[in-house]
Amino acid sequence: MLAISALAFATFHHETVNVALVEEGPLRQAIVASGRVRTPERIVVSAQIAGRVQAVEAREGDTLAPGQALLRLDEREWGAAVAQAGAAVVQGEARLRQLRELGLPVAEQALRQAEATALQAQRHHRRVQELVARGFYSQAQLDEARRALDVADSQVRSARLQRASQQPGGSEIELARSALEQARAALAAAETRLSYATLRAPVAGTVLTRNVEAGDTVQPGTPLMTIAPAGATELTVQIDEKNLALLHPGQAALASADAYPGERFAAVLAYIAPSVDAQRGSVEVRLRVPEPPPYLRHEMTVSLDIEAARRERTLAVPAAAVRESGGAQPWVLVVRDGRTARQPVRLGIRGAGRVEVLEGLAAGEAVVPAPADVPAGRAVRTRVQP
Repeated sequence: MLAISALAFATFHHETVNVALVEEGPLRQAIVASGRVRTPERIVVSAQIAGRVQAVEAREGDTLAPGQALLRLDEREWGAAVAQAGAAVVQGEARLRQLRELGLPVAEQALRQAEATALQAQRHHRRVQELVARGFYSQAQLDEARRALDVADSQVRSARLQRASQQPGGSEIELARSALEQARAALAAAETRLSYATLRAPVAGTVLTRNVEAGDTVQPGTPLMTIAPAGATELTVQIDEKNLALLHPGQAALASADAYPGERFAAVLAYIAPSVDAQRGSVEVRLRVPEPPPYLRHEMTVSLDIEAARRERTLAVPAAAVRESGGAQPWVLVVRDGRTARQPVRLGIRGAGRVEVLEGLAAGEAVVPAPADVPAGRAVRTRVQP
């Protein structure tokens, strides 16, 4: 930074006027503002089932690990549903095992018995036919033998169908398997609902807000806690729109928390809002903090110094020495050859109380700061103050 210029004193008509010297050296232009610490993301935690809060495990400001319990609901109803669904799964598995281990052997045995009965009925029918043909049996006895044969054949067909249903891919096996899958799905759903009774942190982070107490009855979708995920930290600040042209992403900045004024940390400009707040005449700017210090807290007030430009060596004068600096042609009152003169200047960047002069002045020249009422053309004699 430029050292504050030495002041000289000039006397004319026995009057004195303060003058400042044009100095050459480094100059830095910065935008200073006040902002707040923000996290780029927030997670709102809400219940997925209705229930009574049994315990709250996390409070505002707590640092969370992924999966850490936040609060617990009364889970007795959901636990009973899990037990009931689990029993249905056991029953379905037993039924399927019974069909595989017992159903098929029994069906095969029944088929063998039916086939033997049918074979016997077929032989009996042939004998009766022969006896009827020889006149020993009546037609009624033949009809009875025919009916017995038909019944035996029907039993064989039924036994074959029963055996087929008991084989892998058969209807009985598939029905039992389907019932078992339904029972398992019901168990999974019940276990999922039971897991909803304990709300857990989805990511590592910090609890920002908590809107629930033990004993409260909560409904699905009601916000209960807000979590700031760990990792990225941002600073948000409103910058006067007149400085908008000086801002661009990637600019370096230094920040300090108002609670820790002696500590400074680096930040980088990452976002400039596409619109201007008309009421405040400002634009929102966000800065990323690559290595946030551990003492930073959400919504903490911070002071920012954003470097807009830097000159390693340039000419500069005090800002008070420049007249009409916001106009089309700024000028200074310079002292040359013992007389004051109006000198137009072309200005560059602005530092802390100093302005860069690109054209119009030379190093070592003296200028009269405002509001000294000294007209141009006045003869003066200068004396530099140590």
